[in-house]
Amino acid sequence: MVCADRRGFPSPCSLRTLVTNILLFGLFAATLLGIAKFHKHALRIALGGLACVVLVKVTMVEGFGLGAHLQHEALTIFNLGGLLLGFSLLANYFERSHLPDRLTDVLPAGKLGAFVLLVLVAIMSSVLDNIAAALIGGAAAMTLFQRKVHVGYLAAIVAASNAGGAGSVVGDTTTTMIWLAKVSPLEVAEAAVGAVVAVAFFGFFAARQQHALQPLVRATGEKKHVDMANLGVVLLILVGAIGTNLWIGLPAAGVWVAILLGALVRTPDWKVLPPAAVGACFLLSLVLSASMMPVETMREYMPASWPTALGLGVVSAFFDNIPLTALALKQGGYDWGFVAFAVGYGGSMLWFGSSAGVAISGLFPEAKSAKNWLVQGWHVAVGYFLGFFAMLALVGWHVHTPNTTGGAGDHGAAQAPGTPGTPTPTPSHPGK
Repeated sequence: MVCADRRGFPSPCSLRTLVTNILLFGLFAATLLGIAKFHKHALRIALGGLACVVLVKVTMVEGFGLGAHLQHEALTIFNLGGLLLGFSLLANYFERSHLPDRLTDVLPAGKLGAFVLLVLVAIMSSVLDNIAAALIGGAAAMTLFQRKVHVGYLAAIVAASNAGGAGSVVGDTTTTMIWLAKVSPLEVAEAAVGAVVAVAFFGFFAARQQHALQPLVRATGEKKHVDMANLGVVLLILVGAIGTNLWIGLPAAGVWVAILLGALVRTPDWKVLPPAAVGACFLLSLVLSASMMPVETMREYMPASWPTALGLGVVSAFFDNIPLTALALKQGGYDWGFVAFAVGYGGSMLWFGSSAGVAISGLFPEAKSAKNWLVQGWHVAVGYFLGFFAMLALVGWHVHTPNTTGGAGDHGAAQAPGTPGTPTPTPSHPGK
């Protein structure tokens, strides 16, 4: 809201809005800095930051209703929390299936094996949720490297899961949002160019780091048979997530129905849920705080251009990428393949920048250090810039117009989506 008196000077209402916006962004920045500095108290800092943001919104923003806002965010919260908890059980089922043990018969020895695992994670993420792909990769790494996994390699697993989904309209919530805005899947697919360059770069260095710390260990002695029942539950959970996501937009519901059905065959290891619940509460606190930021005010300072798209990826390491994508769609005038790569991959640069990173930190608590993530996972950040500029050089920046003939297909048509440049509905499933 911008107000001015008859002489053109800012009125008290515009000053109040300015002060409120600065205070909100300041609180969010302070929360993120506190998490980065005192990662052992990340949950308490995130909850405290959320409480402060709510207090400011309720007391200083006219017309803001907390109940209405929570109702608007309910589906995102339900899906994100449900997926983080459900996929933690999926990772455990995958580990108990003994399939990771047999991967040593398939993966090449040495650094190449560590690199190929990252490539497999990226490929899985193009068709699966990035949280699931990251957790499957993390569960495999636990076995293949005897639980001695380098922080730089953990960052690479997260980056591979996020990069893999960037070029697929079903690989990440942000790409699905763009697709539902009637952008052709082929326009989003160009993000795969940046993803390939990034994975090749950080994969090379991450594999070397992991091999130096703990080489890939081949199973010795009598090899365990793959437990097809456990593996079947893993597949059932993935099918449930994908099916309910496409059908009713509630992947978490499909995950938990599959878990309950799978429990008739193999009992879940419920002990993995408490640490996963801590990670879920932490991420949900950040997502709720981010959802109350006045991101619409950023439009004045962010003209649609490739430098802005590049900046969106950097901001995505600190900020939930769903409102950033919604902001870009409302603004219009972007090359959506670049936006998909930026907001999808950018969150990998910090452990709390994406849901996949938070999920991995639940398996490997040593990952909860912003300093170690940045220092030991430096190749992830460099890979982002290399991938982005490779897209500029090989694909070029082209402002894309919406596909008014129905680029979203039959599935998208049922959603009654908007078009870039107009308000666009947020998918009910979570992203990052």
